[in-house]
Amino acid sequence: MPEITRLKEEPPSPPKEEPPSGLGAFLSAEESQPELFPTASTNSHTNGNGFAFVEGTDGASSQAPIIAPELESRKLVAADAHHPLHDRIEAFEDIIDSEVGDTTLSRARNLERQVGMRQIYLKFEGGNPTGTQKDRIAFAQAMDAMRRGFDAITVATCGNYGVAVALAASMAGIKCLVYIPEGYRAKRIREMQDYKAEIIRVPGDYETSVEVSRERALSDEIYDANPGGENTSLQLMAYGSIAYEIYDELRDAPAVVAVPVSNGTTLAGIYKGFLSLYRRGKTSRIPRMVAGSSHGKNPIVRAFIKNVPHCENLEPRRIRETAINEPLINWHSIDGDLALEAVRTTGGWAQYASDKGLISYARLMKDREGYNVLPASTAGLSVLLEQHKREPLPGDRYVVILTGRRS
Repeated sequence: MPEITRLKEEPPSPPKEEPPSGLGAFLSAEESQPELFPTASTNSHTNGNGFAFVEGTDGASSQAPIIAPELESRKLVAADAHHPLHDRIEAFEDIIDSEVGDTTLSRARNLERQVGMRQIYLKFEGGNPTGTQKDRIAFAQAMDAMRRGFDAITVATCGNYGVAVALAASMAGIKCLVYIPEGYRAKRIREMQDYKAEIIRVPGDYETSVEVSRERALSDEIYDANPGGENTSLQLMAYGSIAYEIYDELRDAPAVVAVPVSNGTTLAGIYKGFLSLYRRGKTSRIPRMVAGSSHGKNPIVRAFIKNVPHCENLEPRRIRETAINEPLINWHSIDGDLALEAVRTTGGWAQYASDKGLISYARLMKDREGYNVLPASTAGLSVLLEQHKREPLPGDRYVVILTGRRS
């Protein structure tokens, strides 16, 4: 097992100052403040093949304890192969029902005053056990693997998804194999090992790790939890639950749902959920889907801006990850065409967000609404508010997905 590089401690936060009024003034003032997050200049690396990697510091933070103490007995049943399968699945479902999803949707009144918009709602996915929306698909697939008789599950990751799958697999009593690019270092790898996941290093980048993981799944009859595979429909269904939860609170679809995108699976799943609600007559409309990602580093946004019919791969060697943008970038967005179709079908839009903007909006969330989020989680928020600055959006309901919790 390769040695895990520990992260350097982050510099302490500067004393909080009362920001000037107005979003533009707030973001301008941010440029002169000390950075709270490391930048690419100190965290990016290039291996011998020319691929750039980072010491990941944009990993989310898990809850503590990871699940409610009263569910410990159910966890023991779910993970014990000596129990009947139906008892294990029932116990695992109890854990999902109690711990995964049903995340907070709150109206951001302080943000509304800051930016001059009304009815902005924040859907905070950091309330999931490992701190991101990834728990939704990880637990859904772990239960699917149990039902179908698999004794192992595999996934490629650069951090957050790997932790989610490792946790879900440990609670389901199945083995977890996590493939990680060899040049990547992140504190979340330690968490995966704590959940007994086997870590396999792969030369190359994330996309290469996905292919190697997928080949292992085929050759050894292991459950494939990677995006873009045979379990994509289950992943989309799991993310569709976000749409159902928004509907439960608002009793109709909002005008816009803004989502950070990397592979595009989360946005595509939320769209599928709202499409189902609309077809069933539960909502009066389907929201416009808005995608935000790192500047120049995501095929979904690039395809939308260039107005091409499908996502086109970027040049891998020109991609440079930073500690801020890593969760957002891919030279190949695996479910990108699904997300691109959702944006276009609903009359939405897609745009880039800079690292500096992501940091500023993350600080805005903390200062104005009390949410401590990953900077990458604010990509959808950034794109929504930047559009409002260019052309004021009409009065309506707007939902922003914040995908990750930062400790």
